[in-house]
Amino acid sequence: MVSTPTEVQRDTRFFGHPRGLANLFGVELWERFSFYGMQGILTIYLYYQVSEGGLAMPQATAVSVVGAYGGLVYLSTIVGAWVADRLIGSERTLFYSAILIMIGHVSLAVLPGFVGVGVGLTCVAFGSGGLKGNASAIVGTLYAEKDERRDGGFSLFYMGINLGGFAGPLLTGLAQSEVGFHLGFGLAAIGMALGLIQYTLGRKNLGDEAGIVPNPLPASGRPKMIGIAVAVIVVIVAAILTGLVTAANLSNVTVGVVVVASIAYFAVILSSKKVTSVERSRVYSFIPMFIASAAFWALYQQQFTVVAVYSDERLDRNLFGWEFPVSWVQSINPVFIIVLAPVMAVVWTKLGSRQPSTPIKFALGTGLMGVAFLLFLFSANGAPGSAPLLALVGILLMFTLAELLLSPVGLSLSTKLAPEAFRTQMVALFFLSVSLGTALSGSLAKYYDPANEVPYFGIIGGVAVGIGVVLALLAPVIRKLMAGVR
Repeated sequence: MVSTPTEVQRDTRFFGHPRGLANLFGVELWERFSFYGMQGILTIYLYYQVSEGGLAMPQATAVSVVGAYGGLVYLSTIVGAWVADRLIGSERTLFYSAILIMIGHVSLAVLPGFVGVGVGLTCVAFGSGGLKGNASAIVGTLYAEKDERRDGGFSLFYMGINLGGFAGPLLTGLAQSEVGFHLGFGLAAIGMALGLIQYTLGRKNLGDEAGIVPNPLPASGRPKMIGIAVAVIVVIVAAILTGLVTAANLSNVTVGVVVVASIAYFAVILSSKKVTSVERSRVYSFIPMFIASAAFWALYQQQFTVVAVYSDERLDRNLFGWEFPVSWVQSINPVFIIVLAPVMAVVWTKLGSRQPSTPIKFALGTGLMGVAFLLFLFSANGAPGSAPLLALVGILLMFTLAELLLSPVGLSLSTKLAPEAFRTQMVALFFLSVSLGTALSGSLAKYYDPANEVPYFGIIGGVAVGIGVVLALLAPVIRKLMAGVR
């Protein structure tokens, strides 16, 4: 049985990569099938009328909830990372998180109304947070520090995510349109169950390092952490019961919480005595890329807020005389990822040390995302159902190119810049940038007006392009702080 770190890292049985990558590829495929399948119909479920099977929320409140939920998914990576680094290791955290995700999707499928939404989204949010950061951290353990296959491996891993992301919205959307929302949510639950079975059968290929607890919590510290957890739960419940936190302001509250959490997390890592001077310099280099990543995700995650509303109200969805489900638009981006991710993996592997530096990749990704939003201007302010499908396909192609420049590279970067004592928690920091951007996508989406789209797409797109330019100008300084990491 392959188990030692050296044996795992020398393995080439999965397209030149370690066999353990195939197992992580599979579990992410099914988790993303369930996640994107559910999210593809979530927005319209919240604001469709009761007669259409929905919950009749105001549309602005619905997009706020979806943005906040997405932000909370990535915010919960903090919890998952802490549990992995201090209590049970990445591998077991991933396993238990997958079980929690499945429970969440079952809840959405069988529990009625807002009860199902509350229980289901809470379980999926915390489960996904525990799975995502730890799956990425385990991928990082499959490669030696200077292994040139690393970025290519993360790109292949990312392709598995998008295979699931492609199939999920197609099947759940078809089930929703033909039968009803709860069957769509039920298919998501089945997908996660398949992912859990697949992962259980292949756990032995991940090696011993995946189960290591790098910074164990002393037994004397556990009562204190339990007390903190209870206090946080009490504060959250009190905020909801007193009306301080509502569905309408949930995305704004999430943005504030993530900003505070991010600052605190950077402060904890930078001030730790377990972090060397070189590791500290590398963490500083991550700060501007964290900001750029948040800006990127604030636009990209509007696929599930603004683009969902755009597809429902502005897009011509007539396909050979049949109006296809709204959620099918969510499968366009994964198709491009499936086609282009292997190409990018080969490109990065072939270029090796000659490939663009990570700050430049981040700058290009953020700037290109801004350009994608500016392209919406060419069909802005049209009549309902008049926006051409091919134009949206082209825009989503730009989304994809921007994503491939930043997202898998960001995951890889977080493992390369991570201090040894904060290995999984550094991955969580990257996901905090995703959390911040995703929550912002909900806050921004409340200002989208299908009848007056020019200022919305123009301002947001222009700001993202500007951030990309600034990051490119700062690239030499950032590379120096990265202390040899590319």
